[in-house]
Amino acid sequence: MATIDRQVTTLALAHALSAAERGLAVIPLSRTKLPALRSPHRAAPDSATPGCHGECGRFGHGVYDASTDPRRIRELFAAAPWASGYGIACGLPPHHLIGVDLDTKSGTDSTAALRELALRHLFTIPETVVVLTPSGGRHLWLRGPADAVVPNSAGRLAPGIDIRGAGGYLVGPGSRTEHGVYGTAPGTAHLAPAPCPSALLRLLTPPPRTRRAAPGAAAGTTEQHGQGLVQFVLTAHAGQRNTRLFWAACRAYENGFGTDLADALTDAAVRTGLTYREARSTIASAARMTGRRGA
Repeated sequence: MATIDRQVTTLALAHALSAAERGLAVIPLSRTKLPALRSPHRAAPDSATPGCHGECGRFGHGVYDASTDPRRIRELFAAAPWASGYGIACGLPPHHLIGVDLDTKSGTDSTAALRELALRHLFTIPETVVVLTPSGGRHLWLRGPADAVVPNSAGRLAPGIDIRGAGGYLVGPGSRTEHGVYGTAPGTAHLAPAPCPSALLRLLTPPPRTRRAAPGAAAGTTEQHGQGLVQFVLTAHAGQRNTRLFWAACRAYENGFGTDLADALTDAAVRTGLTYREARSTIASAARMTGRRGA
């Protein structure tokens, strides 16, 4: 077993070094897809090492350990002989990588949700690197501009679509996890990450959340936006209802009028075929996702 484990780690290191040659900063991962090296500060009081991102000189700072230097990568893997994969840090030069994670575990059709977003916002996903996950999902690699910071998010664009941006990482192709092996989709391994479409980038870098406006302030704009979200739900077809309702509710809560719009969104969802209970549950999930309460 030890020999097999060493072979797995050696293969993961080889894949990591190959990625580094393409300008992608990497770290070793365990079979759980988590960084293989634990924090050197885990036993210290929080106040002892505030916000250390590797300044202490030791390994174990997750994505902040990521490097393209072959010597440092070898040292990282030597310190983690149990590593079976590697992570690729997002948001770093030269690619400023953005990962679009199309998940399958949420029970939604994330590919269809992305297609719907593309149609609604008038963009197309360019030919780019696609990594296939053991669960049947896909990771799309896109290149971001140097002056944009894309945050990580889970389900904010639509259920089943997670985004890996600054401070996040993607499991690299060739990594072996407890669920299987990650690999590039046929015909994409030779590609470089394609530029992120500008319309999609605007969705990924939303403006700061605003507080609810004072009574009478921009009431027309808020009402118009709310009516647009309700109409978006009303036009949902079978297979889109929960996805559209969740997306609309998230946007409403992010803009400060989710509680006020909850009843109208519920009515719209019920008219499309959802039950009242299903609609309220989906809206409550959106409220939790955006850090709001009172759905």
